[in-house]
Amino acid sequence: MTLGAPTDENQPRVSVVIPTYNRSEYLPEAVESVVEQTYDSIELFIVDDGSPEPVAETLTGCDLDRLDSVTFIRHNENRGANVARNNGIRAATGEYVAFLDDDDRWHESKVSRQVETFESSAPEVGVVYTGKRTNSPAGTTVSAPTAEGDVVEDLLRGTNFGQFSSVMVGADAIEAAGLPDERFPAWQDREWFFRLAKHCHFKPVRETLTFRRGGTPNNITSNFEAKRDVAYPLFVEKHYPFAREHGLYLARMFLATMRRNLARSAVHAGRYQEARKYFLWAFLANPLFRPVYPDLIASLGGKWTYESASSLRKKVTKLRASFA
Repeated sequence: MTLGAPTDENQPRVSVVIPTYNRSEYLPEAVESVVEQTYDSIELFIVDDGSPEPVAETLTGCDLDRLDSVTFIRHNENRGANVARNNGIRAATGEYVAFLDDDDRWHESKVSRQVETFESSAPEVGVVYTGKRTNSPAGTTVSAPTAEGDVVEDLLRGTNFGQFSSVMVGADAIEAAGLPDERFPAWQDREWFFRLAKHCHFKPVRETLTFRRGGTPNNITSNFEAKRDVAYPLFVEKHYPFAREHGLYLARMFLATMRRNLARSAVHAGRYQEARKYFLWAFLANPLFRPVYPDLIASLGGKWTYESASSLRKKVTKLRASFA
């Protein structure tokens, strides 16, 4: 790994890693959002995770010469997003590493704002993350991050720090925390944030600079099963002992938030009976975790009551927004 090892002052300061698989309809827009950054010291690594058609052939319309360098890394077979990210990280030479999923895009000032934040922050800051907007068939959501500094307790309480596309990570922090865990089929970003938070502080850029596309085609049933059978038990095995070091309340809060996340994945997969079970388990893990109450009550009647409650929440949210 050559992270953060530039010896030439002309070496790019920021390495951008885009893992991609068979997303030719979205990838050019993601790459263009890197090309159009106002920050001008960027090297780009596009890691093709075994796409049927090599992705380099789908980017002929992108003006890649505007970047300091562009490197294509191609896997002979599909090996998973974290393997692709890690191979990009291993090739990176920048002081900072940013990630962009192949169906997301950035505001043109994202990299510049994150580098400025790093430069104006204390040396302990190793992760800078931005606000994000997610557009999906279910509607649009916007998050404005606030948690900063030592965010371990925020993570244990379930605070959302976004996904890979919204973070920039210092090379030193990656060296200390290690690479994303390739065993996780889901929640790879959140698991990595737990380890990063043990070694560095986080800093938010509150502007909405990351744009995510929700609801892109995937197998949501398989995704839920992967979380239930692999990601959830592995997450608890790796991090519950650490959570327990912070007291019983936060340890139980950690379990409650993880189970609530799993239950919501079950809802999206149409597995309402399992959703009800995991909402109940979240409540039992920590009865003081009040955000789970509406979900638990809504899930009692299965699909009909959950969808009715969800529709009502959306109407209330819109009404509040109209008076804001």
